Amino acid sequence: MLLGLTIFVVGVLSLGWSVQNCLNASALNAEEDRVRQILANRMAEVQATPGFPDTKKETKVVTGYGDVLLVQSSRPAGLKGENDVEATGINLVTLRADWKRNGVVQSRKIEFYVYRSG
Repeated sequence: MLLGLTIFVVGVLSLGWSVQNCLNASALNAEEDRVRQILANRMAEVQATPGFPDTKKETKVVTGYGDVLLVQSSRPAGLKGENDVEATGINLVTLRADWKRNGVVQSRKIEFYVYRSG
């Protein structure tokens, strides 16, 4: 009887630990999705705004998981075409999201090109 009870207790504790790990993984996944969405929204905003992107811009975004610092930087891409002619009007935009998870700084970054004629 005591052996059966011990096996049952160990099984219940293992199940509880597994459920806790699943909940933690779901929370981390939701946080990562939120950051990806913030980056995607800012990228769409930069692409849709007329004129050249801001050279340097920082934005603080308040989320349910804490504050996310969104850092945007832009510079001429320096791409060259045929006969080593530099393509003008193309900027390389870098978006970086920084936030803290359990006191540890996390970061995600995307880079993309924006073309503006003129």
